[in-house]
Amino acid sequence: MNTKFKSPQQFFRQRRLRLGLVFAALLIIYLVSVIVVNFQTLTSLAQVPAGLVWLFKNFVPTQQSISYLGPILYQLWRTLIVAVSSTICASLIGLILAILGAKTTSPTPVLRWIIRFSASLLRNIPVVAWAMILLFSFKQSDFTGFLALFFMTLGYLTRAFTETIEDLDREKLQALQAVGANYFQCVFCGVLPEVASTLTSWVLYMIENNLRDATLVGILTGTGVGFLFNHYFKQFRYDAAGLIVLLIAVLVILLELTSTQIRRAIA
Repeated sequence: MNTKFKSPQQFFRQRRLRLGLVFAALLIIYLVSVIVVNFQTLTSLAQVPAGLVWLFKNFVPTQQSISYLGPILYQLWRTLIVAVSSTICASLIGLILAILGAKTTSPTPVLRWIIRFSASLLRNIPVVAWAMILLFSFKQSDFTGFLALFFMTLGYLTRAFTETIEDLDREKLQALQAVGANYFQCVFCGVLPEVASTLTSWVLYMIENNLRDATLVGILTGTGVGFLFNHYFKQFRYDAAGLIVLLIAVLVILLELTSTQIRRAIA
C-alpha cells in the first residue's frame, strides 16, 4: 500500500472520491452535450417502444421477400469477395511496410517515421471518406469499394503489424545476428514465425470488419449488397431490406466462428 495513506480507510476514501469525480465529470459532459444539441432525453426514450414495434413489424422478412433471395445472395457474395480481397492485399503490403517500419527491423529511422506517418494518415481517414473521394475518380464500381477498403485496411494493419513486431523479444534477433544471420534470415527465421499467429488474428478480424464496412461502402459506390439494400429501402420494400440485414448478420457470425477455429488451430 502507498505510504502516503495513513490508514486503509483513508486509502479507500480517496479512491471513492476519485471515482466520484470521474462520474461527476462524465455527467457534466453529458448534460452539456444535451444542451448543445438540444437532445430531449425523456421524449426520445418515450418514442423507443413505438420505434421498435415499427421496426419489427416492417423489417421482418416475409414470404414475399424470399423471392428476392437469389439477387441478394449474389450481391452478398460479391461484397464478401471485395472485403476478403481488399484485406488480403492490404495485409501483404502492410506486412512488408511493418517490417520496414518497426524499430527492431527497420533499416533506417527516416524510413520508419515515413511509414508510421503514412499508416496513421491512411488509418485515420474514415472508409466513408475514402469511398467519397475515390468515387469521383473511379466512378461507381466494385473497384472503388475495393480501393476504399484497401487504403483504410492498409493503414490499420500496418500500424497493428508494426506494434506486434516491436513487442517481439530483441534477444532472439540478437542471438541470430550473433551466429552470423543476415537481415533477411533474421526476418524470415526469427520475426515472422514468432508473430505469425498474432498477424493472422489481425487479418481475420479485419475481414470481419471489412464485410460490415463493405455494405456501407456499397451504398455510396452503388455496388454489392449495400446498393441492393438502399434500392429496396427507397422502394419501401422493407421486408427485403430486413432479409439483407439478417443475411449479413448470419454471414458475419459464420466468419467470426470460422476465424475463432482458425485462431485455435494456429495457437
